[in-house]
Amino acid sequence: MYMTGFADEASVSLDGQIKATKELGWSNIEARNIDGVNIHDLDDAAFDVAYGKLQDAGIHVNCFGSTIANWGKHIDKPVDEDMAAVKRAIPRMKRIGTKLVRIMSYAVMPDRSAEDQMKEERFERLRVFTNMFLEAGIQPVHENCNNYGGMGWSYTLALIDNVPGLKLVYDTGNPVGSDDRTFPEPYPKQSSWKFYEAVKQHVVYIHIKDGTWNGTKLDYTYPGLGDGDVRKVMEDLIKSGYDGGISIEPHLGAVYHDESVKTDDDRKYAMYVEYGHRMEAMIKEIRDSIQNV
Repeated sequence: MYMTGFADEASVSLDGQIKATKELGWSNIEARNIDGVNIHDLDDAAFDVAYGKLQDAGIHVNCFGSTIANWGKHIDKPVDEDMAAVKRAIPRMKRIGTKLVRIMSYAVMPDRSAEDQMKEERFERLRVFTNMFLEAGIQPVHENCNNYGGMGWSYTLALIDNVPGLKLVYDTGNPVGSDDRTFPEPYPKQSSWKFYEAVKQHVVYIHIKDGTWNGTKLDYTYPGLGDGDVRKVMEDLIKSGYDGGISIEPHLGAVYHDESVKTDDDRKYAMYVEYGHRMEAMIKEIRDSIQNV
């Protein structure tokens, strides 16, 4: 098991992201944005600079946090933008030695029922993307976010059944604020533990978020202080011998998809580092308690 994180929540600049990662004593970053631009959308010169800085610092990009098919993309729009992103990402990932890429399954269509979401088009696009990545020696992992697969565990399993080779990154915090469309309306919120239990055999990577639903939105917390079942999930992972990445995505000082969540740079940096330390402490406590049983 190794620690990593969306270090763009510590700092906008790559220099700050590297600094936070090294302060935590980690050697991995889940790369998403550098200076506000996703890593697969940087121009070639900017990517070359980023590559050089990462190499000089001895920091490995364990996963590309791509925008491919994410909650901001719509299944009833042309596929061109995502196809171009896949084609840009592959050579960059191969150059930088990254073996995982986070993808999604397009935004939920709010004016349609859960069973009327153009699922066959979603499956077909993800089959194409998945095959392209796998042929390049890269593993795509689907995140349960605000997308088709995030509507409930059965929809994630539908993706697994219909997209050969696709695997999962499980996010502990996303279910807390997500409608569970495996139930009829009015939809209850999802259980992070039940979602995890249903899909865990396909999980190869973990995102750590936590929070509580206040009736309107998610209030994010440090790990273990919310309703994301973080400790319970981690206990199960450790007992089962999980040896993949644990990637922190605090959403405390910055939220990638919500520009209203902002704090000053020093505080944002400190909260990210504190989050990492708390996650490491939780993992140590769990391991110690298992060993002492």
